[in-house]
Amino acid sequence: MSFKRVVITGMGALTPIGNDVSTYWKNLVAGVSGAAPITRFDAEKFRTKFACEVKGLDIHDYIPRQEARKMDPFTQYAVIVSDEAMKDAGFGEGSLNLDKAGVIWGSGIGGLKTFEDEVLNFAANNMTPRFNPFFIPKMIADSASGVLSIRHGFRGPTFITVSACASATNALIDAFNYIRLGMMDVCISGGSEAAVTCAGVGGFNALKALSERNDSPQTASRPYDKDRDGFVLGEGGAAIILEEYEHAKARGAKIYAEMVGAGMSSDAYHITAPHPDGLGAYNVIKNVVESAGIKPEQIDYINTHGTSTPLGDPQELKAIEQFFGDHAPKINISSTKSMTGHLLGGAGAIEAAACIMAIQDQIVPPTINHFTADPTINPDLNLTFNKAQKRQVNYALSNTFGFGGHNASVIFKKLES
Repeated sequence: MSFKRVVITGMGALTPIGNDVSTYWKNLVAGVSGAAPITRFDAEKFRTKFACEVKGLDIHDYIPRQEARKMDPFTQYAVIVSDEAMKDAGFGEGSLNLDKAGVIWGSGIGGLKTFEDEVLNFAANNMTPRFNPFFIPKMIADSASGVLSIRHGFRGPTFITVSACASATNALIDAFNYIRLGMMDVCISGGSEAAVTCAGVGGFNALKALSERNDSPQTASRPYDKDRDGFVLGEGGAAIILEEYEHAKARGAKIYAEMVGAGMSSDAYHITAPHPDGLGAYNVIKNVVESAGIKPEQIDYINTHGTSTPLGDPQELKAIEQFFGDHAPKINISSTKSMTGHLLGGAGAIEAAACIMAIQDQIVPPTINHFTADPTINPDLNLTFNKAQKRQVNYALSNTFGFGGHNASVIFKKLES
């Protein structure tokens, strides 16, 4: 059986360092940090008082007030980025069979703000059950994919993937497979998250997962630095338009890159901690490279999961060294979470966009906030510290790993006709 080719023809992004793809990419390359004191709520009593929030956004510039009030912020973000991506893809009248166009979205948590607000209101009103009639439709994770399907009239497969921080990457993998199997021509994929809430910050603080560097939020996300102390919570999302190559070519579409590999694995080890030997990370990298049908030495750039946690960072690098061997020091490696923070279920989407733009512009965004070398990390690895590096990028790999031991990776390739 021959598989169809899958290409990227549109993108949209809403991130802590830019509210569209162009601004996001410009600030990634410039090494801009999106971390700042929390404005969503009064964080004075919390151990972590900062996050990477979306900034300067008026939802009603994008979504009418009556519609917006029926959506949780994570769905609002999905709408904004999907609109940008669809406009970017430039589908003309009659260029799309809506029965073969779908939406496969990712979110690790879904409507956390809605759930939190409704429960607090319930408690504040003497436990009298006066819930908002939109409580359930706003809260459930699949509301984003449903809203996008309705908004764009896509009648093909529509659902959401939930695999913690690997969610958006799993969504991209499902979209990739549905298209190359001929079940769809086009898919809006990606992911979004809006977990900068009392419950989100408090919950991750209880896990001791977040940085508590309140004296210097902008430098708190320090992947691969000796003094890293946890991740910085982020919010936002990105939409990627995946399209069957011949379909895209027939309508004269602009093509950013080709998606050529999809890999998955499980740690089967611990509900939150990564495998100490990086076994799941090694397996997913092996699987994605084999899926792409390429040699390990063809990989030019890896956008790592790299959350800035003491345990996770070295395990991922250990897996990279074990798999790539002598080629590992020749790869540019970076963690863009040093700038955006960790978007949880939306991380894989914005990081896929970063890989695609690295191929487009032949430049690798940096890992910022590196101050002190970690003696447990091989200094021969090129972790692209503090400054973007120009280089040939033909193949870019993106890793995402989630609580529960879920690992998902994708590979994008510079298009060859």
